[in-house]
Amino acid sequence: MMLYRVTVATGSEFTAGTINTISINLVGENGESAKQQLSHLWMPGKVSDYEVETERDLGELLSVRLYKETYLFSFEDAWYCRYINVTSPIGKLYQFPLYQWISGQTSLVIPEGTGSILSTSFIDINQRARELEEKRQIYKWKLYADGVPYCIETDADDEVPLNERFSGLKYGSFMYSHIAKVIEVQLKGVPKTSGSWNNLDDLKKAFYYNRTDISDEVSRLWNEDSFFGYQYLNGVNPMVIRKCLNLPENFPVSSSMVAASLGSSTNLHKELQNGNIFLADYKILQGIPANPSINGKEQYITAPMCLLWKDPQDQLLPIAIQLCQTPGEQAPIFLPSDSEWDWTLAKIWVRSSEFQVHQTVYHLLHTHLFAEVFNIATHRQLPRNHPVYKLLIPHLRYTLDINTLARRHLISSGGMFDDAMVVGKGGFPPLLQKAMEEVRYSGLCLPEDIEARGLDSVPNFYYRDDGRMIWAAVESFVSSIVRYYYRSDQSVRTDPELQAWVAEIYEKGFLSYSSSGIPSSLDTVPALVKYLTMVIFRCSAQHAVVNSGQFDFYGWMPNGPSSMRSPPPTTKGVTTLQTILDALPDINTTSIQVVTVWQLSNEPQDRRPLGSFPDVHFTEATPQQFIREFQAKLAEISKTINEQNQTRRLPYLYLDPNVIENSVSI
Repeated sequence: MMLYRVTVATGSEFTAGTINTISINLVGENGESAKQQLSHLWMPGKVSDYEVETERDLGELLSVRLYKETYLFSFEDAWYCRYINVTSPIGKLYQFPLYQWISGQTSLVIPEGTGSILSTSFIDINQRARELEEKRQIYKWKLYADGVPYCIETDADDEVPLNERFSGLKYGSFMYSHIAKVIEVQLKGVPKTSGSWNNLDDLKKAFYYNRTDISDEVSRLWNEDSFFGYQYLNGVNPMVIRKCLNLPENFPVSSSMVAASLGSSTNLHKELQNGNIFLADYKILQGIPANPSINGKEQYITAPMCLLWKDPQDQLLPIAIQLCQTPGEQAPIFLPSDSEWDWTLAKIWVRSSEFQVHQTVYHLLHTHLFAEVFNIATHRQLPRNHPVYKLLIPHLRYTLDINTLARRHLISSGGMFDDAMVVGKGGFPPLLQKAMEEVRYSGLCLPEDIEARGLDSVPNFYYRDDGRMIWAAVESFVSSIVRYYYRSDQSVRTDPELQAWVAEIYEKGFLSYSSSGIPSSLDTVPALVKYLTMVIFRCSAQHAVVNSGQFDFYGWMPNGPSSMRSPPPTTKGVTTLQTILDALPDINTTSIQVVTVWQLSNEPQDRRPLGSFPDVHFTEATPQQFIREFQAKLAEISKTINEQNQTRRLPYLYLDPNVIENSVSI
């Protein structure tokens, strides 16, 4: 007789245990053991040891099969299994990582954890195919709307696949924080009314709770030109600005218009040639219908253009704003030399447009929706012991649940977009469609995006500087993992599971748009490294960039109004403070905005920072060493960023590895 020692680990969450019966059999190259019952009582956090006897040596172990069945008259009870370890009669350790919920009366095959691209074992190939088919029945695609990425086929939180749902801790803290903030705003004396604010100071009633040092500074600096320009580089959406070498024909700014703003260098065309002029163009908003009504009041949207100049002190300053795409008498170009309130209102209009593009394009589409596609395709096309699955799974955690919540409560009919955003009630779908048509692979890869926008040398660009460090660290880690498992370009080309994964992302996520430059297949090791780096960076660091600072920069509503209640001005010299107050969102809408951005930029409990991998999917020593090296590099980057933040105008907190979440989970 041969004796195998089996260790089974149950998850530590309060509900992870079960009173169902768990049985096991071991599958090896030389056969398999008989089904053996282990126990019918599994406590949370418990690691249990058992013995399994076989008549002969099973050879190299390939997998274990778990059976979950009700015990006597007990009810069906889901169980979270972390891993199973098996020690052979000769003392060799085999590890079978799982880290997932098992529900129903079922059997589940767990492959041995040693990574392989595609096993030559006929049994293993068939088992991998069965595993993927089972997951495809759980992870089904749905077309949410024409021209946008596909999503998970579910309409309710309790329909989200069990292994994608929030933990009890995360869900509880998520709901508590929302309710608590709503109550807190009300206790601060913010009336629930659709009326205008009496003055800007009254905004403090909606703003001054759970303030941050940065939000305080934003409320103080928001109307300064230097801070307006600063936000294009280091605000919550550093994705719009680009160097301008030639003025667009539909933006007829002359040297005489901006001479007073250019200091000693009064020649605009010279500054263009010297690379000191930048453009923020919101043409994507042209033709997008405005929300017809918020609180019974008509809303307005426009597609402004803003020209900025880098002055000799390396400040980025706005020097001209046109509030539409078509020049003419009804489209004056606003200048810093105009009256205070004319210039202030023009900047507010730009900030409102920035809010729409940031939230819809660079936050929702470029992180949440693409991360969802990566999640679904990974589960549908890659088996659990595939190295790319093991590399990506920490970066897909909770994404399907948060996106399902967003579809129900933010972007659905009657959600936050309809209640507070100018692109609600009709504008949201066409804006997403236009954004999809503009997606480019290079724009999803930080180094190429920075170069394409001409921002390689612009000073004081913390998103670029910190982001490059993170990108390089992720790229180095990915390269080590990939080159460990893929020894040649041929091994990449001939991995059918990998190629099916890439093809499905191209079809369902990027809608087979060849203009996007998104690959539909991968032919080389470097191409795979770049693609996986893009996926991980987008699901972690890039989401932190466009999400974590929302309350810092939008908590003070005039710095990013979610909508505007008056049409953009068509003449100069008539704007007053009251004009601005009447144009800004009303009191009730402001409260919705402030509560929403607070919750979305404050992670609830159950966080996993970038590089934190408590679930041990890679069982081999070499990949585990790569993980430790990655974590050490991230710690070094964190130290560097914190040191640099001591001398920055405002600390740039959003790419500190300690605060970047591994996945899109909020």
